[in-house]
Amino acid sequence: MLDSIVFEQHGIPSASIITHVFRATGRAMARTWGLPEFRFVEMPHPIANLTPSELDERAAAIVPEVVKLLMEGQQA
Repeated sequence: MLDSIVFEQHGIPSASIITHVFRATGRAMARTWGLPEFRFVEMPHPIANLTPSELDERAAAIVPEVVKLLMEGQQA
C-alpha cells in the first residue's frame, strides 16, 4: 500500500492489491497518509496456501480491475 501511495503522490500510476481481510488496514493507511479515498484492488483471502495454478487463477480474475485502476488513476 505505502509504495502505491508514494508512487501516486509522485505522479506514477500504481495499483495496490490486498486480500479482503486487510481492507480496514488499507483504508487506515490511506487515511494516515492523507488519502482517505485511495483506491486499491481486493482479492479473496487467504493466498499463502494456494498452488501456483490457483494463484494464477486469482490473479487473472483481478487483471481487469488492476488495468482499470492504472488507466483511470486515483482521481476517477
